[in-house]
Amino acid sequence: MHTKFWASSVIILFLALSFFTRNSKAQPEPTATPEPSSAMSGMGQMETAFSSDDLAPLVRGIYEGDELFFIHTEASDLDVASLLTEMMGPQVVTVPGLADIPDELLGNVYVFTNGVNGGGPMGFQPDIFDSIPGDEVYTPLRALNLVTWQAGAAPRMLDSVAEIEAAQAKGEVVIERPGIVVNMPILVWPGGQR
Repeated sequence: MHTKFWASSVIILFLALSFFTRNSKAQPEPTATPEPSSAMSGMGQMETAFSSDDLAPLVRGIYEGDELFFIHTEASDLDVASLLTEMMGPQVVTVPGLADIPDELLGNVYVFTNGVNGGGPMGFQPDIFDSIPGDEVYTPLRALNLVTWQAGAAPRMLDSVAEIEAAQAKGEVVIERPGIVVNMPILVWPGGQR
Protein backbone atom coordinates (compact mmCIF):
# COMPACT_ATOMS: atom_id res chain seq x y z
CA MET A 1 0.00 0.00 0.00
CA HIS A 2 2.89 2.32 0.84
CA THR A 3 4.36 1.62 -2.64
CA LYS A 4 1.07 2.53 -4.41
CA PHE A 5 0.91 5.82 -2.49
CA TRP A 6 4.52 6.60 -3.37
CA ALA A 7 3.99 5.81 -7.10
CA SER A 8 0.84 7.98 -7.23
CA SER A 9 2.67 10.86 -5.56
CA VAL A 10 5.55 10.65 -8.06
CA ILE A 11 3.12 10.71 -11.01
CA ILE A 12 1.26 13.75 -9.60
CA LEU A 13 4.57 15.54 -8.94
CA PHE A 14 5.79 14.76 -12.48
CA LEU A 15 2.55 16.09 -14.04
CA ALA A 16 2.69 19.26 -11.91
CA LEU A 17 6.34 19.94 -12.87
CA SER A 18 5.59 19.26 -16.53
CA PHE A 19 2.66 21.70 -16.46
CA PHE A 20 4.73 24.36 -14.64
CA THR A 21 7.71 24.21 -17.00
CA ARG A 22 5.51 24.20 -20.11
CA ASN A 23 3.58 27.30 -19.01
CA SER A 24 6.51 29.22 -17.57
CA LYS A 25 8.54 29.25 -20.79
CA ALA A 26 8.86 32.66 -22.39
CA GLN A 27 6.14 33.15 -24.98
CA PRO A 28 7.39 34.22 -28.40
CA GLU A 29 6.53 37.72 -29.51
CA PRO A 30 3.77 37.82 -32.09
CA THR A 31 5.06 38.34 -35.60
CA ALA A 32 3.52 40.44 -38.31
CA THR A 33 1.59 38.70 -41.05
CA PRO A 34 3.87 38.39 -44.06
CA GLU A 35 3.01 40.40 -47.11
CA PRO A 36 2.24 38.31 -50.18
CA SER A 37 5.40 37.72 -52.15
CA SER A 38 5.64 37.66 -55.91
CA ALA A 39 5.09 33.91 -55.68
CA MET A 40 1.76 34.38 -53.88
CA SER A 41 -1.27 36.01 -55.43
CA GLY A 42 -3.64 35.41 -52.51
CA MET A 43 -4.32 33.17 -49.59
CA GLY A 44 -2.89 29.78 -50.44
CA GLN A 45 -2.51 30.63 -54.11
CA MET A 46 0.78 30.21 -55.88
CA GLU A 47 1.75 31.53 -59.26
CA THR A 48 1.69 28.84 -61.91
CA ALA A 49 2.13 28.63 -65.64
CA PHE A 50 -1.68 28.41 -65.94
CA SER A 51 -4.25 31.19 -66.02
CA SER A 52 -7.82 30.61 -64.86
CA ASP A 53 -8.85 30.67 -68.54
CA ASP A 54 -6.45 27.81 -69.24
CA LEU A 55 -7.99 25.75 -66.46
CA ALA A 56 -11.69 26.56 -66.76
CA PRO A 57 -12.82 29.38 -69.04
CA LEU A 58 -16.08 31.07 -68.14
CA VAL A 59 -19.13 30.24 -70.24
CA ARG A 60 -22.12 32.56 -70.59
CA GLY A 61 -25.55 31.28 -69.57
CA ILE A 62 -28.96 32.74 -68.73
CA TYR A 63 -31.10 32.79 -65.59
CA GLU A 64 -34.46 34.59 -65.54
CA GLY A 65 -33.45 36.90 -68.39
CA ASP A 66 -30.07 37.87 -66.88
CA GLU A 67 -26.65 36.56 -67.80
CA LEU A 68 -24.51 34.38 -65.60
CA PHE A 69 -21.11 32.74 -66.04
CA PHE A 70 -20.21 29.16 -65.19
CA ILE A 71 -17.63 26.47 -65.82
CA HIS A 72 -17.85 22.81 -66.88
CA THR A 73 -15.73 20.44 -64.80
CA GLU A 74 -17.15 16.92 -65.16
CA ALA A 75 -19.86 15.10 -67.12
CA SER A 76 -21.38 11.66 -66.67
CA ASP A 77 -21.25 10.93 -70.41
CA LEU A 78 -18.05 10.52 -72.47
CA ASP A 79 -19.53 12.13 -75.60
CA VAL A 80 -20.74 15.19 -73.67
CA ALA A 81 -17.39 15.50 -71.85
CA SER A 82 -15.60 15.31 -75.22
CA LEU A 83 -17.91 17.92 -76.79
CA LEU A 84 -17.38 20.32 -73.87
CA THR A 85 -13.62 19.73 -73.91
CA GLU A 86 -13.51 20.46 -77.64
CA MET A 87 -15.67 23.56 -77.18
CA MET A 88 -13.78 25.05 -74.22
CA GLY A 89 -10.23 23.69 -74.46
CA PRO A 90 -9.47 22.30 -70.99
CA GLN A 91 -10.44 18.69 -70.36
CA VAL A 92 -13.89 18.02 -68.95
CA VAL A 93 -13.51 14.79 -67.01
CA THR A 94 -15.90 11.87 -67.52
CA VAL A 95 -17.42 10.72 -64.20
CA PRO A 96 -20.09 8.08 -64.99
CA GLY A 97 -21.26 7.95 -61.35
CA LEU A 98 -22.76 11.45 -61.65
CA ALA A 99 -25.65 9.85 -63.56
CA ASP A 100 -26.56 7.89 -60.40
CA ILE A 101 -27.31 11.01 -58.35
CA PRO A 102 -31.04 11.13 -57.44
CA ASP A 103 -33.11 13.65 -59.42
CA GLU A 104 -34.11 15.56 -56.28
CA LEU A 105 -30.44 16.49 -55.74
CA LEU A 106 -29.98 17.87 -59.26
CA GLY A 107 -30.64 21.24 -60.82
CA ASN A 108 -31.57 21.62 -64.47
CA VAL A 109 -29.78 23.13 -67.42
CA TYR A 110 -31.54 23.61 -70.75
CA VAL A 111 -29.32 23.21 -73.82
CA PHE A 112 -30.59 24.09 -77.29
CA THR A 113 -30.02 21.64 -80.14
CA ASN A 114 -31.23 24.06 -82.84
CA GLY A 115 -32.77 27.50 -83.21
CA VAL A 116 -31.02 30.84 -82.71
CA ASN A 117 -27.25 30.73 -83.34
CA GLY A 118 -25.13 31.49 -80.30
CA GLY A 119 -22.53 30.33 -77.78
CA GLY A 120 -24.21 27.18 -76.49
CA PRO A 121 -22.38 23.85 -76.72
CA MET A 122 -24.25 22.87 -79.89
CA GLY A 123 -23.79 26.28 -81.52
CA PHE A 124 -27.15 27.72 -80.52
CA GLN A 125 -28.36 30.11 -77.83
CA PRO A 126 -26.75 30.06 -74.36
CA ASP A 127 -27.84 27.48 -71.80
CA ILE A 128 -30.66 28.37 -69.42
CA PHE A 129 -30.39 27.54 -65.71
CA ASP A 130 -33.19 26.97 -63.20
CA SER A 131 -31.31 28.18 -60.08
CA ILE A 132 -28.36 30.30 -58.96
CA PRO A 133 -26.22 30.42 -55.80
CA GLY A 134 -28.30 31.73 -52.93
CA ASP A 135 -31.41 29.84 -54.05
CA GLU A 136 -32.39 27.15 -51.57
CA VAL A 137 -32.37 24.52 -54.32
CA TYR A 138 -29.07 25.59 -55.97
CA THR A 139 -26.63 22.86 -56.87
CA PRO A 140 -23.83 22.86 -59.46
CA LEU A 141 -24.86 19.33 -60.53
CA ARG A 142 -27.21 19.71 -63.50
CA ALA A 143 -29.46 17.28 -65.32
CA LEU A 144 -29.09 17.93 -69.03
CA ASN A 145 -32.36 18.92 -70.76
CA LEU A 146 -32.11 19.11 -74.56
CA VAL A 147 -34.46 21.69 -76.09
CA THR A 148 -35.33 21.24 -79.77
CA TRP A 149 -37.42 23.65 -81.84
CA GLN A 150 -40.05 21.79 -83.86
CA ALA A 151 -40.65 22.14 -87.60
CA GLY A 152 -43.04 25.03 -88.28
CA ALA A 153 -42.12 26.89 -85.07
CA ALA A 154 -40.40 30.28 -85.29
CA PRO A 155 -37.17 29.92 -83.25
CA ARG A 156 -36.38 32.89 -81.01
CA MET A 157 -34.21 33.62 -77.98
CA LEU A 158 -35.72 32.24 -74.81
CA ASP A 159 -34.56 33.77 -71.53
CA SER A 160 -36.00 31.64 -68.73
CA VAL A 161 -37.31 28.22 -67.78
CA ALA A 162 -40.83 29.72 -67.79
CA GLU A 163 -40.41 30.76 -71.45
CA ILE A 164 -39.15 27.27 -72.34
CA GLU A 165 -42.15 25.69 -70.60
CA ALA A 166 -44.55 28.08 -72.38
CA ALA A 167 -42.99 27.19 -75.75
CA GLN A 168 -43.28 23.50 -74.85
CA ALA A 169 -46.96 23.93 -73.93
CA LYS A 170 -47.58 25.49 -77.39
CA GLY A 171 -45.84 22.56 -79.09
CA GLU A 172 -43.01 24.80 -80.34
CA VAL A 173 -40.22 22.91 -78.56
CA VAL A 174 -39.67 19.40 -77.28
CA ILE A 175 -37.55 18.77 -74.17
CA GLU A 176 -35.60 15.51 -73.89
CA ARG A 177 -33.86 14.48 -70.66
CA PRO A 178 -31.25 11.83 -71.62
CA GLY A 179 -30.05 11.07 -68.06
CA ILE A 180 -26.75 12.95 -68.38
CA VAL A 181 -25.40 15.00 -65.47
CA VAL A 182 -22.84 17.80 -65.81
CA ASN A 183 -21.05 19.59 -62.96
CA MET A 184 -21.50 23.30 -63.82
CA PRO A 185 -20.60 25.58 -60.90
CA ILE A 186 -21.89 29.12 -61.42
CA LEU A 187 -19.21 31.71 -60.64
CA VAL A 188 -21.00 34.97 -61.57
CA TRP A 189 -24.77 35.41 -61.33
CA PRO A 190 -27.31 38.25 -61.15
CA GLY A 191 -26.45 40.10 -57.95
CA GLY A 192 -23.40 38.04 -56.94
CA GLN A 193 -20.16 36.29 -57.65
CA ARG A 194 -17.67 34.00 -55.94
